[in-house]
Amino acid sequence: MEEADGSHQGHETKIHMKRKCALLLLVNMPTLEAPGERLRKFKYRGKDASMRRQQRIAVSLELRKAKKDEQSLKRRNITDVSPDPSEQQTKGVSLTLPEIINGVNASDPELCFQATQAARKMLSREKNPPLKLIVDAGLIPRLVEFLKSSLHPRLQLEAAWALTNIASGTSELTRAVVDGGAIQPLVELLSSPHMTVCEQAVWALGNIAGDGPKFRDDVIFSDAIPHLLTLVSSSIPVTFLRNIAWTLSNLCRNKNPYPSDHAVKQMLPALFHLLWHPDGEVLSDTCWALSYLTDGCDTRIGQVVDTGVLPRLVELMSSSELNVLTPSLRAVGNIVTGTDHQTQLALDAGILAVLPQLLTHPRSSIQKEAAWALSNVAAGPRQHIQQLIACGVLPPLVAVLENGEFKVQKEAVWTVANFTTGGTVDQLIQLVQAGVLEPLINLLTIPDTKIVLIILDILFFILQAAEKISQKENMCLLIEGLGGIDRIEALQLHENRQIALTALNITERHFSEEEETGTTLPARDQDHEFLKHLTNTYQSSTTPKPGTRPKESLL
Repeated sequence: MEEADGSHQGHETKIHMKRKCALLLLVNMPTLEAPGERLRKFKYRGKDASMRRQQRIAVSLELRKAKKDEQSLKRRNITDVSPDPSEQQTKGVSLTLPEIINGVNASDPELCFQATQAARKMLSREKNPPLKLIVDAGLIPRLVEFLKSSLHPRLQLEAAWALTNIASGTSELTRAVVDGGAIQPLVELLSSPHMTVCEQAVWALGNIAGDGPKFRDDVIFSDAIPHLLTLVSSSIPVTFLRNIAWTLSNLCRNKNPYPSDHAVKQMLPALFHLLWHPDGEVLSDTCWALSYLTDGCDTRIGQVVDTGVLPRLVELMSSSELNVLTPSLRAVGNIVTGTDHQTQLALDAGILAVLPQLLTHPRSSIQKEAAWALSNVAAGPRQHIQQLIACGVLPPLVAVLENGEFKVQKEAVWTVANFTTGGTVDQLIQLVQAGVLEPLINLLTIPDTKIVLIILDILFFILQAAEKISQKENMCLLIEGLGGIDRIEALQLHENRQIALTALNITERHFSEEEETGTTLPARDQDHEFLKHLTNTYQSSTTPKPGTRPKESLL
């Protein structure tokens, strides 16, 4: 997601997303695989729901490996905030590092305060703050000790602020804060009567939790969540609530391992509550939290879906604010990687009223996310595929295949692949009628071998479908009229052996000289009439059995 990737700063981890797909397997040559082996790899053919689910997991793919996530992993406090209004602000003192070290280790609380404040200001510089220098000076144990100085809230604030900024650095620096014993006293500060002290503690814990699953769990095991949730129910300024929502999102982040079930159950009611907050930043971080919790197995997805958040998430997918639209779309996209029932709940919540529109969004990153979500819907049963057709998704899908950025085209190809693998012959005819063949054939020249193989397999299955209703000859002519035969034949010389063998197999099975009958190639303006004839022929000759997946589901 190029546009969105750069919209938030400071996060350098990777986001991994599961693709629930009926993986369109490559056309196999007999020398590569026996027909029985090929049969076992298809999602629905002769498999019950449990087996299909296992297959879905087995062939799940990673959607993106972003260098930056859209949400900040850690945040440094570089803006002055005033201590509690009842406290008198002490004018900052400029000190050298040796003076800071001496002052922090002094016994006089006022000297400690002045030195800690000077250290905090050094750490709050916008550019090149000396984070490691302060750590190497051995100041962390004293800063942690100052967190416990309940009689000196100004000192607590400055110490928490300094530790917040140290923890915003590398994992090594965050570890120094954790090893210094900061987590428990920071959790205790969540109950401070001084709001600015409490808020700074929330911020520090958010930075620690954002470093990874180990420190996240350390924060959770220190009983931070109940204290955070108490603050959510309080009447607090929106700036404070933003920090709480962001910290909660970091407590939901990471999945190796996931946060504990108990922790998730604690947070979900508060996240549902925050999902209705009017502030865009609160909404954004809440949606990110839900996107992290749904990025996993069906049980994890079910925990979120059972709270009833789906209608609100779908509503937020229409937001004009990109920082809300992006994570709400991500969360819903994750949900439709779940079971067919979970996907149906998303469909019932109205996602198909939004996703086709998002295929035409000005941001290609949103188009890509929308196409990815649609590919997961298309990986479901034929009833879901029919709902895709009914919502009018085929014209914008063909449009992005024709004119979208390549990253969007790839997701659109996956959607067509899943559609082709799970659809009935009638549904495939509607796909062809929508104009999908020409952009797919044009994409056969791209250098992405995986996508080329998928497109070849799509063409193979479409030809197989046409053959089942005795229309293969006309389908071959249509593909030839679009330049498809020349491109498929050219791929027989491709350096990738699998592409070459697949192209050869298609050519020999469907375009060999033995099958030529001397039929004249139809003119381009006759394509529509051919497709109309193809539909009429199918409808008059084939009636699928209700409630079952007909055998023309393309094997």
